[in-house]
Amino acid sequence: MKAAVILATYNQPRWLEKVLWGYSAQTTRDFDLIIADDGSGPETRALIERMTPTLGVAVSHVWHEDAGFRKSEILNRAIIASRAEYLIFSDGDCIPRSDFVDTHLRFAAPKRFLSGGYLKLPMNVSERISEDDVRSGRVADAAWLRQMGWKPGHRALRLVRSRRIAGLLDAITPTGATWNGHNASTWRDALVATNGFDLGMPYGGEDRAVGERLVNLGFRGKQIRHRAPCLHLDHGRPYMDQAKIRANLAMRARIRSERETRARAGIAEMGRDA
Repeated sequence: MKAAVILATYNQPRWLEKVLWGYSAQTTRDFDLIIADDGSGPETRALIERMTPTLGVAVSHVWHEDAGFRKSEILNRAIIASRAEYLIFSDGDCIPRSDFVDTHLRFAAPKRFLSGGYLKLPMNVSERISEDDVRSGRVADAAWLRQMGWKPGHRALRLVRSRRIAGLLDAITPTGATWNGHNASTWRDALVATNGFDLGMPYGGEDRAVGERLVNLGFRGKQIRHRAPCLHLDHGRPYMDQAKIRANLAMRARIRSERETRARAGIAEMGRDA
């Protein structure tokens, strides 16, 4: 099975560098890496060109001009560009644990999508993480993160290393298996069948709509938040707009009530130049 990781990014080269260290330290190399870039400047392109020879996997940089928030469009472009059967999605500010890709591939199954989670780190910890911290695996060790000044509380359970315990925690968690843009995966053909990400949805829960359409198509979500964690580096969100978030909630309610299986504006509507 050929797999690809699709990473969404926008003008965060410092964070993207830390994340790419994480993908260079994966326990499997059997995947491609596609960076879905929503219009970043030349610093991001230079970073990708510099790091590509060091990563040990095939890297593609899918980019379009900056014209505001168009994450759904660039993710669709990345889906189109990929020739992999199975696609894993995350963000360029989420450092994967070393078994992240391997876990997604182990649990890939027909008519399924996988729902992972993250731990959101504070800015002071995010800034101090070094290349050696990532490559050595310390970045995903709860005791080390506490030494760095982070107080995870019960969230430290998301970093448990025992597969048996992590599987039990995933089985009993009350959190539903939703499509999370920072940590989710499924089959490329299924995403094409649902027409990909909806171009008409702005920031704010737009990723959840993908999972809801997959469910309407007959897929079931599987929870792996304790088995495939990633570490979310801190950043501001000046683009948040409560009115747009409410509009997305209304669209998602329609998707569920009408059992919609295809985005009304998605991959098929992007034209030949996509």
